[in-house]
Amino acid sequence: MTSPLAVIVLAAGQGTRMKSSLHKVLHPIAGRPMLLHLLGAVAELAPARQVVVVGAGRAQVEAAVAGRGVEITVQAEQLGTGHAVAQAQGALAGFSGDVLILYGDVPLVRAETMRAMIARLHAADAPACVVLGFRPEDAGAYGRIVAAADGRIERMVEFKDASAAERAVDLCNSGLMAVRADDLFALLARVGNDNAAGEYYLPDIVMLAAADGRPSAVIETDAGEVAGVNSRAELAGVEAAWQARRRAEAMRDGATLIAPETVFFAHDTVLARDVTIEPNVVFGPGVSVAEGAVIHAFCHIEGARIGPGVSVGPFARLRPGAVLEEKVRVGNFVEIKNATLGPGAKANHLSYVGDATVGAAANLGAGTITCNYDGYFKHRTVIGERAFIGSNSALIAPVRIGRDAIVAAGSAVSRDVGDGELRLVRGEQLVKPGWADRFHDAMRKKKAAEKKGG
Repeated sequence: MTSPLAVIVLAAGQGTRMKSSLHKVLHPIAGRPMLLHLLGAVAELAPARQVVVVGAGRAQVEAAVAGRGVEITVQAEQLGTGHAVAQAQGALAGFSGDVLILYGDVPLVRAETMRAMIARLHAADAPACVVLGFRPEDAGAYGRIVAAADGRIERMVEFKDASAAERAVDLCNSGLMAVRADDLFALLARVGNDNAAGEYYLPDIVMLAAADGRPSAVIETDAGEVAGVNSRAELAGVEAAWQARRRAEAMRDGATLIAPETVFFAHDTVLARDVTIEPNVVFGPGVSVAEGAVIHAFCHIEGARIGPGVSVGPFARLRPGAVLEEKVRVGNFVEIKNATLGPGAKANHLSYVGDATVGAAANLGAGTITCNYDGYFKHRTVIGERAFIGSNSALIAPVRIGRDAIVAAGSAVSRDVGDGELRLVRGEQLVKPGWADRFHDAMRKKKAAEKKGG
């Protein structure tokens, strides 16, 4: 029988090194707040309880986790990680099961790793606690774990309190831990603060349990998975690591990335097989790309659905609500927003298509603009199948262009155009033979006179 699971996420740090009014755990990785990355992985374990421990910035965190079944509790004083976890005791009153302790600024922990920690907690030797360890290239100021070959923890010590021999150990404590709820708070009640920092350390529960004859165990993961974020530079480092893994996944799953290091994905980007992505493409949240589509260089795409065989760019921008159906062509310096382009439609050059429906096989010439905003409200443009919109045309919404209609180049259309009609909206062209020659002669004489007089 599987024990119920509770998750405690520590997010009470001040985040002063971020130098930001945004709570540290809400800074985004791949377009998604760090805390939501972590809670997304947690959700795969279907926890019975989720508690986030915050200090300052409670309102921001509450807003970010609204609707996710998360309870917020506050650590008013920053007295160490043990003290922070203890603040969740009230929220977990009456809970009996397993507890995972995670950190909101360690966002990339996988659900598989969390499951491994829980599985180790329920192994035959029944450790009191399971600690997630790692071996970084530079152990720096991390707490150290001294463990036997079978993973049984012999000693854990914070860097500030470690001896030279202990600091030479390269197995470090990530801070993540699995422990039974019945043990957790009983052990925390016994933790003291007689240490170099005067804080209540969470890892002390491991040694307290060992003193009771109940050893704990460590399992290991790679350093990248438990990379923490305390500064903008570390945020960029974690972003880079996430992007590198996502690019590798995309190529493994059948996408072609011409210059992988220049492509940036969002947390939810979906790519089908045989998609090609050229250099310097940025995906914001909410994008799906169907099989055989090509995203040319220097495109920015968010909130868009791109159909099979579509070609986008180069230098195109797709904004939220853009839907490009099969074999659509969107070319250079074209912006699409809240608009659907039907199968085979084309907008190849220098156009803005917003709040519009464009029929199958319609062609929008260079410089076509849907004038969708009157300063107060947005209005919609509907363009029929196979319609041809000439270059440098302004379609002033709300307006409907019929099937097979033609709008002549340079037209400003403010009334509906029927099926099969030609609409030409231009000022009268005047022709004055010889006028330019006479103008140039007069100007040359005037300039010569000024020079002579000067």
